[in-house]
Amino acid sequence: MTEVNGPPRVGRWTRLVTARPRLSLLAALVLTLLAVLAGSGVADRLGAGGWEDPDAESTYATKALKREFPDSQPNLLLLVDAGDASVDDPAVAAEARRLTARLAAEKDITGVGSYWSATSPALRAEDGHEALIAARITGDEKQMGETLDRVAPSLRGTHGPVKVEIGGIVAVRHEMQTIIQEDLTRAEMIALPITLLLLVMVFGSAIAALLPLGIGIVAILGTNAVLRGLTEFTDVSIFAMNLTTALGLGLAIDYALFIVRRFREELATGADPLTAIGTTLRTAGRTVLFSALTVAVSLAAMLLFPQYFLRSFAYAGMAVVLLAAAAALILLPAALIVLGHRVNSLDLRRLFRRGAPKKTEAQDGGTAWARTATLVMRRAPFFALGTTAVLVLLGLPFLGVKFGTADDRQLPASAESHVVQQHLRDGFPGSPGGGLEVLAEGSATPAQYVSYKERIAALPEVLRVDGPLVKGDSAYFTVQPRGEAVDDGAQRLVGELRSTKAPFDTKVTGTAAVLVDSKHAIGDRLPWAAVFITIVTLLLVFLLTGSVLIPIQAVLLNALSLTAMFGAVVWVFQDGHLSGLLGFTSPGSIETTLPVLMFCVAFGLSMDYGVFLLSRIKEEYDRTGDHEEAVRHGLQRTGGLITAAAVILAVVMVAIGTSRVTNTKMLGLGIALAVLMDAMIVRSLLVPAVMRLTGRATWWAPAPLRRFHERFGLSEGEAEPPRGATGDDVPAEEYGEGTADASGDLRTIRRTSGGT
Repeated sequence: MTEVNGPPRVGRWTRLVTARPRLSLLAALVLTLLAVLAGSGVADRLGAGGWEDPDAESTYATKALKREFPDSQPNLLLLVDAGDASVDDPAVAAEARRLTARLAAEKDITGVGSYWSATSPALRAEDGHEALIAARITGDEKQMGETLDRVAPSLRGTHGPVKVEIGGIVAVRHEMQTIIQEDLTRAEMIALPITLLLLVMVFGSAIAALLPLGIGIVAILGTNAVLRGLTEFTDVSIFAMNLTTALGLGLAIDYALFIVRRFREELATGADPLTAIGTTLRTAGRTVLFSALTVAVSLAAMLLFPQYFLRSFAYAGMAVVLLAAAAALILLPAALIVLGHRVNSLDLRRLFRRGAPKKTEAQDGGTAWARTATLVMRRAPFFALGTTAVLVLLGLPFLGVKFGTADDRQLPASAESHVVQQHLRDGFPGSPGGGLEVLAEGSATPAQYVSYKERIAALPEVLRVDGPLVKGDSAYFTVQPRGEAVDDGAQRLVGELRSTKAPFDTKVTGTAAVLVDSKHAIGDRLPWAAVFITIVTLLLVFLLTGSVLIPIQAVLLNALSLTAMFGAVVWVFQDGHLSGLLGFTSPGSIETTLPVLMFCVAFGLSMDYGVFLLSRIKEEYDRTGDHEEAVRHGLQRTGGLITAAAVILAVVMVAIGTSRVTNTKMLGLGIALAVLMDAMIVRSLLVPAVMRLTGRATWWAPAPLRRFHERFGLSEGEAEPPRGATGDDVPAEEYGEGTADASGDLRTIRRTSGGT
């Protein structure tokens, strides 16, 4: 057995990132300033859509209608309110026609029509006091928003005997984009000072507290620059900026917490700053790198889905995770070398100690976590079964989930476009602006068109059929469903229209058709995404632990930790409980892509905390070979850290959850709940209980896999005897035989795990 002697080794990575620390920090400052310039104006280039499948039938039909019949799909609606008068009153009709003519004269607006020009009953409210002017704004999302900003001020408000309010899909998306930008700024103003206060409470030192915050800001600014660059090549959703802020602060703070905490532990044992940073990078740094990979893998799964809404979160999430890890592994070590022992400066907690003896970070809270671990393992069956039962019970409401699409009800009840759309739902026949369009392609006679129209008009869910409008070998029909635009009846109608025989090719589009196709696309790809996340997670956790059982436990327990989030999403946001308290309007459904997004983000964050805990358990097990002591030690040394990191991330997510847009509120509050449940219930109670029940078999692996791990495995353990927990040198015979490869800190450690 090889015995390791001499002082701790400083590897290549440590020498690289600490060789010229001040120069590294200066270069980082310059790059950050460039990122600020490159990312400026990114919000204006992001879209508010992206829920449709680009390869779906509905998408093809929408593009074909836009090309062949550019006036066929109105996206701008003017709600004309005549007050106590009738919309047929001569003065009202004259003013409405004048407004219609003014709108038709505007640049980039086509297909202008109104109740007064078409005399269509679908454009008149059932009470006779309101009617609609419909039009289409041309261009991409950015151009449509600019056009709306130009024309809306002169149209909105009182005009003689009528009052005009603006709605339609363009108005909804533009208002949503504006509100998200405003809410994101407010969320940052809420989260930053609270986060700094919590960091001061965790570290005591104001200097140490500023370091994680700085890493988070660098990651956010860098990701904004990445998103700005991506907008040159692909569509990116405005919602992705919320994830950038949340993960940029949350994960950067997690990683920096882990590294700064370990660095201060090493300084407390008497190590000099260079040796301390070398040990920190070999241990905590390796875990941060591994953790970043696991989170990035979970987020990368969203690239398998066709909707750019989901893909945008993958772009933003992967970028911010990797930038946060890079900043924590490159900039933070340089800053710690420059600071040295001054990282403990400005200890604000001494103001509250009042003469009490100062505790080390290892002591602070560690005893309570050790007692918790002891109690849980002593009654492991009770905690394992009880915790699992509670989590399953909290997740039961998700069994009643109903999937829908994002519409105006995402906006506050006072938002103008929401008010207009609500008037349409409550007071107009059918669903003006939300009907289905049937594209007919191929030559046909007038008689064939009439026959087809009669067949679809006879369908039970159809209120009215308009058309056809014919152009060459193409035509289209507008079909109004009896209920709301995306209710169950409208979705059934999509299938009925697609199965109705016709002497020409037909394609169906419209809001309900987009929803049906989106659900189908997600359902097709969801198993592949789940398989991708599962296989890569199993592999990565195996590389960390060398165990066959621990990766399976990690996947199952992580998934179980998300049940409360999904149950709460349905109970609160679909069923409308707490809607008054939280200030949102429940549409009675969950937007189809949201559960996928929330699963990928929350699963990745759960793995993040799982890696922190497992890596410390593995390090202690390698050192001692005592399974129960390793679990107790791992929870003792990371329980407070994981809880602090979870609380800080939850604060950021709750700040995001203060948004007035329901999807963003759901995302922020749901993930905050998942993070807290994972850190405080699963990591604190369920993991130690399950590991106690599985005992030493937890670390078993067949001989071929054990040899594979010895060669390629990744662990937080050091090549030399560890010093962190007690400061005592541990003989190499206890730690296990091993050598590190020549590359140093962040590379593979090859050794035989003690007791495996």
